Amino acid sequence: MAAGEEEGSVAEPEQEPAAEEPRSFKDLGVTDVLCEACDQLGWKVPTKIQIEAIPVALQGRDVIGLAETGSGKTGAFALPILQALLETPQRLFALVLTPTRELAFQISEQFEALGSSIGVQSTVIVGGIDTMSQSLALAKKPHVIIATPGRLVDHLENTKGFNLRALKFLVMDEADRILNMDFETEVDKILKVIPRDRKTFLFSATMTKKVQKLQRAALKNPVKCAVSSKYQTVEKLQQYYIFIPSKFKDSYLVYILNELAGNSFMIFCSTCNNTQRTALLLRNLGFTAIPLHGQMSQNKRLGSLNKFKAKARSILLATDVASRGLDIPHVDVVINFDIPTHSKDYIHRVGRTARAGRSGKSITFVTQYDVELFQRIEHLIGKKLPAFPMQEEEVMMLTERVAEAQRFARMELREQGEKKRSRNDDDDTEEALGVRNKVAGGKKKKRKA
Repeated sequence: MAAGEEEGSVAEPEQEPAAEEPRSFKDLGVTDVLCEACDQLGWKVPTKIQIEAIPVALQGRDVIGLAETGSGKTGAFALPILQALLETPQRLFALVLTPTRELAFQISEQFEALGSSIGVQSTVIVGGIDTMSQSLALAKKPHVIIATPGRLVDHLENTKGFNLRALKFLVMDEADRILNMDFETEVDKILKVIPRDRKTFLFSATMTKKVQKLQRAALKNPVKCAVSSKYQTVEKLQQYYIFIPSKFKDSYLVYILNELAGNSFMIFCSTCNNTQRTALLLRNLGFTAIPLHGQMSQNKRLGSLNKFKAKARSILLATDVASRGLDIPHVDVVINFDIPTHSKDYIHRVGRTARAGRSGKSITFVTQYDVELFQRIEHLIGKKLPAFPMQEEEVMMLTERVAEAQRFARMELREQGEKKRSRNDDDDTEEALGVRNKVAGGKKKKRKA
């Protein structure tokens, strides 16, 4: 393997694109039955990363794909895998490693949709879900496993009869994020128990030192397909900032939601607690807001996501758990309520809107404490952002109503904390806790007294 590792340490230069770019999936070498599946999914023409990666993958080469979020990466690795599976049907054929649970479910949906006509079965193996039912699903030997590294290692070590010795394909999606989340030891364990003789696809938005090290260990003589080497945001995205005193953040948020009413919003907060608090605050003011963060149970997280996707809720408040990979087609506006501490997270957050050729807006809140972070973001994307036009007087008129909603939100958070301690269960704020009624009830009693 030493020689192989040596080879893998130098990625081949980027493939020269053919003089005339392929116009359809068929031109890329994708078989008819899969072309039909793409058509049914509404994929009319391949994206840049698909044009670069699919032909190389179909030739049987290892691939490093560098592409920004929302660029069609899942199709770039799913189609070659399904085509190879058609040629040599086999159980436990491919493994896709991904950093977050939501992304795992989303990739699984795409595999099932693309492979429905050929009977492909996939299983999602992630934390937060009962291991027993996962063990039963693995015993049925699906064709494709989509997993987060920690839970997969758990099954490899503890589930009798389960191994990946026959695996033909390994995909590491969002590899930079897998390694940033310190899954290195898990990835090493997985690499030790899968065959050396396999095809490996490594997809990453950024080429960090950790990713290069992983590339050397896991890939043989790979072809590099880079779609954008520079950090960039989509052209059709209108980006703004607003500079505000931090104590009026909530009022400005309510003002913007009113100004841009009728759109769907993703609002990013830095902590689970702030996500929950802001969701309660907005709900008290009559907005259909729903939270998504790491302290919710997996079922609640998927429930929130599905309600937002189905447009039953127009505002999704999230931590960075939702900043990457999630494909929600109809996000019109991304609001960075808390500015991201890592500038690269800004790219991923605003990448939730203006997807697949649509336009979108992003607004970043900058308080007196965030100026340096904001300057770093401008430096990274290479442009100065304009200020979002606002009427300060109108914002100030909202402060009283917002202050009252803040008070209710604090009480509800406290009550949720107590409920959680007594029940030891996750709670979504969807089950509004009736604090307002209790407060109102208390006032009436006092009056009677």
